[in-house]
Amino acid sequence: MAFIKAFMQLRPIVKALGRHKVATALIVLQVALTLAVTSNALFIVATRIVHLSRPTGTDEAHLFVIHNGWTIGQNATQIDANIRTDLDTLRRVPGVRDAFSSYGYPLAGDGSYISVRPKLKPDQKARGPFAMIYAADEHTINTLGISLVAGRNFRPDEITTFGPNDKISPPGIIITRSLADKLFPDESALGKTVYFPGGPTRIVGILASLQGSISITRSSDGDSVLVPAHYVDPDGVWYLLRADAADMKPVIAAALKALQARGGVRVLDPKHGVVTMAQARERAYATDQSLAMLMSIVSGLLLLATAGGIVGLSSFWVSQRRKQIGIRRSLGATTGDILRYFHAENFLIVGGGIVLGIMLAVLANLGLMKVFYPLPHMPLYVPLLGALLLWLLGQLAVWGPARYAAKVPPVVAIRTE
Repeated sequence: MAFIKAFMQLRPIVKALGRHKVATALIVLQVALTLAVTSNALFIVATRIVHLSRPTGTDEAHLFVIHNGWTIGQNATQIDANIRTDLDTLRRVPGVRDAFSSYGYPLAGDGSYISVRPKLKPDQKARGPFAMIYAADEHTINTLGISLVAGRNFRPDEITTFGPNDKISPPGIIITRSLADKLFPDESALGKTVYFPGGPTRIVGILASLQGSISITRSSDGDSVLVPAHYVDPDGVWYLLRADAADMKPVIAAALKALQARGGVRVLDPKHGVVTMAQARERAYATDQSLAMLMSIVSGLLLLATAGGIVGLSSFWVSQRRKQIGIRRSLGATTGDILRYFHAENFLIVGGGIVLGIMLAVLANLGLMKVFYPLPHMPLYVPLLGALLLWLLGQLAVWGPARYAAKVPPVVAIRTE
């Protein structure tokens, strides 16, 4: 019955709004822009939250890394010998479960990764999927706390070396399951041959998961490749260590002391050259967290501004129509009738803004996808949820002015000029 009464008031409401075209249009436009901006902003916030909460696939609570710089004048053979000696020393440190060396580590950031695009044929013109490389040995899987879902680990005799300017061509590689599915979507990747810039290589193992050195908002940051080699870069190398206990401070101190015992071949920075995986995660996602907070604040302010505009306009219209309200009250209109009138009026105004806002939200998302390519397509339910929120906000915003209007005594309202 209440719905029928509200529906019967739509025609006079539309006529009344027609006499306030500019004010109505401004609120409709404000609602539309709020929906378009907040839908995309909150969608970005949601994608960022999902992004920064993804696991690296490693035993993050027990991992830390040490950057080891080499003294000037060492060649590749000397660096390889030093790495092997250092790793043997680090694995003997009390509290260290295992260790290996590599160019980078999960979530290390830009400048700490090597990438490759493996191809299925040597003459393939199309680019293969983007993947990030880790220099690895037979201790890498145990150190990272990851697991094989198929195939085998590297053997000690397979570990070679490569430098910054070398084309990688290992006899065998271990890849993540996500990369395997992209390379061979319809069959098992185990035992298959792929082609690197340096030549063919065979997939000998498949990992459950392992995040790359850089955190990107695409699915490819989980496409990683383990290459059986020591990275012999004169600038330095990262030692990745897995501790037995979550309290890694004493283990870090012992590991640094063990490396410093052979200080003539290296340069260590105990303050900035030691990073736990918790610190790496915090640094890698600092931008995402800041962006999510900024977008949330902007969305909240826009919603408050829209609610304020609705309250202001409703209050203005109540003051303009006090005489009309008084006449309706004197003719028998109840408090509920007055409330329904203003709520129905607000529903129409916000509804008009929502229709326009949904179109603007979709267009804005398509534009953001072109400018910021990692942003995925926004599902339609996102602006629809935003529309529901704005409808509820509009009804709450108009409730105060409508309640005030419904309480105006008929005699007072009729006497108001």
